[in-house]
Amino acid sequence: MSDQTAPAVPGRGGDPAVRCGLCPHRCVIPEGGTGFCGVRENRAGKVAYTAYGKVSSVALDPIEKKPLRLFHPGKRILSVGGVGCNLRCPFCQNFELSAEFGHRRTKTLSPEQVAALAVEAVPDGNIGVAYTYNEPLIGVEFVLDCAKLIRGAGLCNVLVTNGMINKGPLEELLPLIDAMNIDLKGFTGDFYRGLGGDLETVKQTITLSRGRCHVEVTTLVIPGENEDDIEPLSAWLASLDPEIPLHLSRFFPRYRYADRQPTPVETLFRLRDVAGRFLKNVFVGNV
Repeated sequence: MSDQTAPAVPGRGGDPAVRCGLCPHRCVIPEGGTGFCGVRENRAGKVAYTAYGKVSSVALDPIEKKPLRLFHPGKRILSVGGVGCNLRCPFCQNFELSAEFGHRRTKTLSPEQVAALAVEAVPDGNIGVAYTYNEPLIGVEFVLDCAKLIRGAGLCNVLVTNGMINKGPLEELLPLIDAMNIDLKGFTGDFYRGLGGDLETVKQTITLSRGRCHVEVTTLVIPGENEDDIEPLSAWLASLDPEIPLHLSRFFPRYRYADRQPTPVETLFRLRDVAGRFLKNVFVGNV
């Protein structure tokens, strides 16, 4: 993969540092330090992905669990999770893999081993590999290496991502990707800034990806947080393509929102009707 390291810049106290160009954080990382994601480090003036091959979970899942409803329905996919994330969502539904990556046991798999597992599972209905559970694109080097082997084996590559990746790295990866589910967590800049993210980058990822692979979008509906975003969010997606599937997922109390109430089921169905005024394929999940 092309080098995501920008020229050296002054760090704290004048020490040499590098700027990571993978995601919109564009972290300035001092020698020996890590970026916001916790897994990209400055090693001798180059950005290194420190969790390459570290796998936290491997499972053969229904494709609908990603969720993908209109991509090979009824099939299964080998789902591979790593560690870390470049967002800080207080409502994270997979915080054991993302927000608390330093406390998770992992095993190490090479891309060749991932590909072998995928091929081995073909008789059980497997169609490829889904890079999922944590945020896979903070480890884009590992995803790219695996994806080349998976494509060479005649299988599919699926990304389940928050969409927080810059245009250059995304463009390099897209030719190998067959389907994506992209989280669109809300539809205001303020909401995204509260998560440590950037709405415009996620919109760019959706816009660039939808014409290159199959794309579905998921929004976790959090009571009192992003319910009002569903109408403008759906209208924007429809301006790209009214056929884009949107999944409205039910929030359950997790992580720093453990003291909150789950999303009422009636709220999800009401918002499904709102989104349905713009989009032809709206699904309710986690009910």
